[in-house]
Amino acid sequence: MSSGRQAIVAGGTGLIGGFLLRHLVADPRYARVVALTRRPLDDIASPKLENLVTDFDALEQSLANKDLTVDDAYCALGTTIKIAGSQAAFRKVDHDYILAFAKAAKARGAKRFLLVSAIGADAKSQIFYSRVKGETEQAIDALGFDALHVFRPGMLIGSRAEKRPVEEIGAVVAPFFNALMLGPARPYRSIPAETVAAAMVAAAWNDIPGRQIHTYDEMERLAGV
Repeated sequence: MSSGRQAIVAGGTGLIGGFLLRHLVADPRYARVVALTRRPLDDIASPKLENLVTDFDALEQSLANKDLTVDDAYCALGTTIKIAGSQAAFRKVDHDYILAFAKAAKARGAKRFLLVSAIGADAKSQIFYSRVKGETEQAIDALGFDALHVFRPGMLIGSRAEKRPVEEIGAVVAPFFNALMLGPARPYRSIPAETVAAAMVAAAWNDIPGRQIHTYDEMERLAGV
C-alpha cells in the first residue's frame, strides 16, 4: 500500500457520508479509507476502501482483532427523532454512537476528528435536538484530539434514501430563502450535502490545532464553492 494518511468514517451510508466516502477514495493523499456501516455499502467501489459492517451497540467488539491505525476520523452519523422513534433512541445515535466512535478512533491513533453537527447546537439549549448536538460536541472535545472540526450545516440539500418531505420542499425553495438570509441569519442557509463533505476533507488538511466550528460561509470557502 502506498504511503499516505488513513481515514476511518462512520455514517457512510447517509447523505453526507456517501459524498464523503467518494471524496476520500478519490483523494490521492489517502491510502486507506475504512467505512464503518450498519449495512454493507453497495454503491462505492475502490481498492483502498474497506467496509466493516459494524454493530454500534458493541463497537469495540466489532473492531476486535481488526488491524486499524488511523490518522483522521470522519463522523457523519445522525438521525432524526421521527426516524429514531423517541428522544432516547435519537440520543443513542446522535450522542452515544458518535462518542463511542470517537473513543475507538482515538484509541487507534486518530489525531483529527471531523464531526457533522447542526446549526444551533448548544449544550444549554432548551431544544432537545440542539442540546444533544451540543452535548455531543462537548464530549468529543473533552477527548483531546489534536484538532476537532465541527461542521454545523443548516438544512441539507440532496437526495436521501428515506423520504423527508420538509427537506424536499426546502430544497426547492432554498435559493429564494437563502437570498433573504443575511447577516446573523447566514449560517442557517440551506447547503448541499456534497459541499459539507468536500469541506470536511479540505479541513482535515489544515494545520490549525484545537476546536474549530464551521458554518455556511466557512464550509463554502473550504469546499471552493
